Amino acid sequence: MTYRELYEYGAKELEKAGIAEAALDARLLLEHICRTDRNALLVYGESERSPLEEEFYKKTIEQRSAHIPLQHITGEQEFMGLVFRVNEHTLIPRQDTEILVEEAMRYLGDGMRILDLCTGSGCILLSLLKYSNECEGIGVDISKKALLVAEENAKRLELDAAFLEGDLFDPLAQFASEKVRDGLFDIIISNPPYIASNVIETLMPEVKDHEPLIALDGREDGLYFYRQIIEKAPAYMRKGAMLFLEIGYDQAEAVRFLLQKSGFVQIEVIKDYAGLDRVVKASVPLHGLR
Repeated sequence: MTYRELYEYGAKELEKAGIAEAALDARLLLEHICRTDRNALLVYGESERSPLEEEFYKKTIEQRSAHIPLQHITGEQEFMGLVFRVNEHTLIPRQDTEILVEEAMRYLGDGMRILDLCTGSGCILLSLLKYSNECEGIGVDISKKALLVAEENAKRLELDAAFLEGDLFDPLAQFASEKVRDGLFDIIISNPPYIASNVIETLMPEVKDHEPLIALDGREDGLYFYRQIIEKAPAYMRKGAMLFLEIGYDQAEAVRFLLQKSGFVQIEVIKDYAGLDRVVKASVPLHGLR
């Protein structure tokens, strides 16, 4: 089959399977298998592909038709202009989360210390470290398998970061390192699980069936992890430190209330590219100043 015939086959099969972006996914999978770029369809559309490429491509189309996420098939996702390894143990980095990183970068200065809670693939922390100088970073996640992916990403990007296994702030008490020093951070950032438990079954198959439940489930009302983070964060924040949280589109007022209740100040809600509430940022409360 030619390059174009393979593409047309893939697009048709994915469309039949109800894949929302069938044509795009068919092209991306073809580029992945053939190690080509987006210009190949135009320039080399009539070139014959090898039987092995055809076989592998059809297998990936079969996988995508079963609603396995594209990123789990390719093993990669671009985020903040960087390529990150991902798998079924990590949440797939999304464009909306770039808003979280971009807001943190407005405050981030060279040499700052960053704590990334629920780090997953490490994409948030590693992006901040990549685009700054001499910053120190710790990523925490309860999933050991997710941390293995984060460590691989740090190695691929040639970045120095520490990744700790445990529940939110718990691992910090046992972590003896120069990276912690006085135990305080300039930035605490998190994209925690924030989907209410009873909503998860309504999500698209790619998410509810293939992404890790532990990275999605925010318990009964979706606010469990915000309560935990907001209550405990001040003890780990130095004077002038900032807290950055990704939120669901309908959670801004609830999270704002939690922050106000804990004494945080300069609370601001930032919208995403679709005009939906996406990030809440706030300054450490007075009783947390060091």
